[in-house]
Amino acid sequence: MPEPILKSAFPPSVDGNTRLLLLGSLPGERSLAAGEYYAHPTNAFWWLIGEVLGEADFPRLPYAQRLEGLKARGVGLWDVIASAQRTGSLDTAIRSATMRNLAAFAERLPRVRAIGFNGGTAAKAGRRQLAGAGGTWHLIDLPSSSAAYAGMPRDAKLAAWREIERYLA
Repeated sequence: MPEPILKSAFPPSVDGNTRLLLLGSLPGERSLAAGEYYAHPTNAFWWLIGEVLGEADFPRLPYAQRLEGLKARGVGLWDVIASAQRTGSLDTAIRSATMRNLAAFAERLPRVRAIGFNGGTAAKAGRRQLAGAGGTWHLIDLPSSSAAYAGMPRDAKLAAWREIERYLA
């Protein structure tokens, strides 16, 4: 088995109007290679968020436009893990993770009302980081948008993701 490689996450995509912060775990191989959140073509993130936003064409927009579109709706993106050793893209392969200081980060975003976790790894790590923090954020566990999470059909994932609609502008 190949030696795990140190992988680092992207900077946040947020601004002063962020009301909903969506957190993944750590970008996968395709995302890291492209320098884009959720770049793997089988990852349903852009489809899910497009459906929730009511913009079916959202996934087909250029990446920069998607990020700006999220910001315009008060949605920010980031990851709970800053860096980790990992071979491949699966969260189960993450080792020696360096976690973010999510509480301090979220407190610098005064309009954040909710924090959504994209998948179980993000939820577990994120909730642990935010436990006891002074913020009054609504924490939302979302099913992973990754195709690796095949235990739930896309339509069922979408139904769960619709919980974030009330935090959108």
